[in-house]
Amino acid sequence: MTTLIKTGVLSLAALSIAACSTTGNVERNALGGAAAGAAVGAGVGAVSGDVKVGEGAAAGAVVGGIIGAIHGNNKDKAVVGATVQAPMLDKTTRYYDNNSQRYYYFEKGTSRTFYENGERRS
Repeated sequence: MTTLIKTGVLSLAALSIAACSTTGNVERNALGGAAAGAAVGAGVGAVSGDVKVGEGAAAGAVVGGIIGAIHGNNKDKAVVGATVQAPMLDKTTRYYDNNSQRYYYFEKGTSRTFYENGERRS
């Protein structure tokens, strides 16, 4: 029982670290998934007599990390517009830059902008 409590405390600590991560969605969700998976795997290992607690935590961390990374990748795709094709210039609407006194366009799927001649606008 004390092993299960120790594992739970360590898992909560790992989850709190994952919540404070300043990286992208993939990394943050992979870290959180690994921590949650480790907790579940350790719990399964503690309850069942077939698997050791450490082995269950390791297997759960791997599976949880993979699932978390996939979830984070899907979040990133939703934010970027889920484009699977190469980004392309949206020339349906053009905008005017008062500083350079030139027109520019937005690139679909990204936040990059380009002038009419194709030169990247910074």
